[in-house]
Amino acid sequence: MFKATIKSLLSRKLRLVLSALAVVLGVMFVSGSFVLTDTLQRSFTDLFSSAFANVDVSVAPNAEKGKEPQPLTPQAIADVKSVPGVASAVGDVQGSARPIGKNGKVMTTSGAPRIGFNWTGTGQEKIRDGKAPQAEGEVAVGAFLATTGGFKVGDEISLLTLEPKKNFKISGIFEYAGGRDSLGGELSVAFTEPVAQQLLLGQKNVFSGVTVTAAQGTTDDALRDAVAAKMGSGYEVKTGAVLAKEQADQINEGLKFFNYVLLGFAGIALFVGIFIILNTFSIIVAQRTRELALLRSMGASRGQVIGSVVLEALVIGLIASIVGLGAGIGVGALLANIFSTVGGGNLHLAGIGVPLSAIISSFAVGMIVTVIAAVMPALRASRIAPVAAMREAATPDRPLTKITLIGAAVVALGGTGLGFGFQQTSLPLIFGGILVAFIGVALLTPMLSKPMVSLIGRLLSWSMPGLLGRRNSARNPRRTAITAAALMVGISLITGVSVVLTSATKSIEKLAAGQLQTDLIISGEGQMEGMPATFKPDVLTKVEQTDGVSSAFGWSSDGVLQGEDQLFAVAVSDVPAMKEMFGLKSFSGEIAPLRDDQLALSEGQAAEKGWTVGTKVTLQLAKASEPKTYTVGFIWAKSQVLQGALVLPESAGAQFRSDGIGQAFVQVKPGTSAADVQKRVEPLFADNPEITVQDRSAFVKQTTSQFDTVLLMIQILLALAILIAVLGVINTLALSVIERTRELGLLRAIGMRRSQVMRMITVESVVISVFGAVLGLAVGLALGVATVQALKDQGISDLGFPWVTMVQYLVVAAVVGVIAAILPAIRAARLNVLDAIAYE
Repeated sequence: MFKATIKSLLSRKLRLVLSALAVVLGVMFVSGSFVLTDTLQRSFTDLFSSAFANVDVSVAPNAEKGKEPQPLTPQAIADVKSVPGVASAVGDVQGSARPIGKNGKVMTTSGAPRIGFNWTGTGQEKIRDGKAPQAEGEVAVGAFLATTGGFKVGDEISLLTLEPKKNFKISGIFEYAGGRDSLGGELSVAFTEPVAQQLLLGQKNVFSGVTVTAAQGTTDDALRDAVAAKMGSGYEVKTGAVLAKEQADQINEGLKFFNYVLLGFAGIALFVGIFIILNTFSIIVAQRTRELALLRSMGASRGQVIGSVVLEALVIGLIASIVGLGAGIGVGALLANIFSTVGGGNLHLAGIGVPLSAIISSFAVGMIVTVIAAVMPALRASRIAPVAAMREAATPDRPLTKITLIGAAVVALGGTGLGFGFQQTSLPLIFGGILVAFIGVALLTPMLSKPMVSLIGRLLSWSMPGLLGRRNSARNPRRTAITAAALMVGISLITGVSVVLTSATKSIEKLAAGQLQTDLIISGEGQMEGMPATFKPDVLTKVEQTDGVSSAFGWSSDGVLQGEDQLFAVAVSDVPAMKEMFGLKSFSGEIAPLRDDQLALSEGQAAEKGWTVGTKVTLQLAKASEPKTYTVGFIWAKSQVLQGALVLPESAGAQFRSDGIGQAFVQVKPGTSAADVQKRVEPLFADNPEITVQDRSAFVKQTTSQFDTVLLMIQILLALAILIAVLGVINTLALSVIERTRELGLLRAIGMRRSQVMRMITVESVVISVFGAVLGLAVGLALGVATVQALKDQGISDLGFPWVTMVQYLVVAAVVGVIAAILPAIRAARLNVLDAIAYE
């Protein structure tokens, strides 16, 4: 039986390749994910080991939760120097410094920081060209910044720090140990110590930390303990090795999420692959009906028949796992190199490695998925009666009643899980519900396939080849359903995401048109290394005084602590102006300017917290030495604006980490052109390229543009699932052509031309693909609507449908059908008529 199975397998090489290809792609994604994250993790571990190579012990202020850490004084550095075993203690100053390129725009990175520090000459930075900064107006820049921005020694460079744009002369360009341009794609600038203190910390003669070098014979751990004992609990004392590990662990934690995302899409690809393999083995069993029945009539047991089909699946799974693992290693290495040169800026990669997890997952996933997909066809094969060997046709389809009832029950179960998942914000329940719902829909698909395929096929059956193609696609509902279900998964997920993002965009647009009565919005485009870009409050005063401006207000923002709860707060400059422009209505209390000891919040947040007007609330602000108690002054009625934010008085902004204005809103005088006022306001921000002045429509467009990026990324990742689904259509048609060899020969014999045969196969392919797309759109719409309903409390108030995108998906599905039909159609057209008639 073993020899017969292997011989049967090797005699049908095309079937072997087509069966294995779907598994190869899924395994490639899984193994590539593990290879990529393993390589990046080791690279970042090496990076931080190198970054802290010159640090034996580090001393930094130990901030209490919710408070901004206080900088170190020269006395603290003197105390560190006095500890026995300390060879040297150097004060470090570090903060955000954003360089402005020669095009006048702020230079950005793909995640690496933009940092400024004081040049001490004791770190691992070495001057490559020029000299270290010595005068107030001089800086040295990192080689990566110089190369990226096209700067050289003697050039002028503009920098944004805690203060507006300032110009400096580049006195030198530095590199890191080993001749590196950067450690990890960061843009770095070195100042003289006094300038660094003023621009990066906002105070003179203070430091953000101390780098300590151990005297000969003193271990790092012993020195750490001695320094910690001297400095007390107000300071955080760590060895360089511990700092390197902590930094690497933080990055690696983020990479875990990245890996989960990739593995999630790999799982989708494998899920789609299961449909293809299931279909493949169903067709194989149908084609081998006579062969398997003959084996039964010769004495083979049911167990041997099952073993034959499962063995074939194991061989296919083994081959696919080996090829998929090899392809995954290549893909992982390629993505790691792309990340290091583009995404990471200048990350030096550790050697490409193949972790054990990649090998185990490849073979486990590849072989288990294939065997699971082959079990049902194997059981079906074992039930073939020996008398079937005398029949010419394959086993007929069974009634669909049982599978339809099971499908309905599974869909209900998936929908219930999805509902509970949204209610409890549980990702496992949400993803589990989606997976179960997909399986349920797949089980219901055979019932839907015959009427829907017949209806779709009518659009293409204006000729005899089209009519035959339509009837062929409806001939075997189970096979058509499984083929279409593979395409349904990818399209439904993309459609669901599109519905959510379209609804979010529509909600924002409605909010801007209905509740925001503001003509201009002033905001920062980027992030200041974890903080929003801001501008000085006195600039807002100049905006208010600009000709044509009726009123203006702005706010600074920060996180505040209420007990153990982290809350978002804004310190508003003008509450009456906010009331007018945001259309706020009172729920309780009068909306009026807040006293220094008052706060305000929305109706929803007040209900959640159980606060009313007059409630005392104690908050810890970042720069405040002690918590402060505020009284609820007013509560505004339910509104989509400022959901979940506490409104504090303007004075509270001085105790935020950054007291700059992060966002401002301007209303122009009646009869005045907003565009004209915008032109007058923009010059006020000439020294701050991170701040933009936009009208309401431009602001909404900028806010929603990120949704397009998210959708594009998901489309690219789900393209793999759709590619596998295309292979499924090709696979089904190719095997169907083999199965219908004699039938095709008879059609050719009675006069059907080759072009007509190709048209018939193409119509069949297009009908199946469009059916899968229609099914995907329907399921995706249901998922999207359910998600939007669940997110109503999160600000997505309006339901929107991406009609144009959905039509595009249908067109793409039709094109996919044409492409998928090319090879099977050519094979069918090239069949020798006499050989085909004599087939079997």
